[in-house]
Amino acid sequence: MAPRDFHTPKSSSGADIQTFDSAEDAWFWFIQAQAAKNDGARVSAGQGLVSRPCEPVDILKVVDRLYRQRRLLMDHLLVLRHYGRRLMAPDPRRVKEARAFSLWTEALDRMTPIL
Repeated sequence: MAPRDFHTPKSSSGADIQTFDSAEDAWFWFIQAQAAKNDGARVSAGQGLVSRPCEPVDILKVVDRLYRQRRLLMDHLLVLRHYGRRLMAPDPRRVKEARAFSLWTEALDRMTPIL
């Protein structure tokens, strides 16, 4: 039996990769991955139960790039974080969430072409 090379990444055929249905789904997945990491989980590429087309850090890089380009503002990031942690989008029917819904929609619309 040949020794196993632990430094070689696993090859993936691409058939088992589960893409995101929307930028919103990708965002909720990112938030959950970050929460798990903050709680002490060890995050390793390609080790999840579901194979995704990217890693959580890739989504963070997209958000960071849009922020640096001033396409996302701090208000967008605060809304993304708040509602991402709740795992639900702001409800446009609630008066107190109307502005948050507008910011949420803008942010996801700007992330969608990249994600």
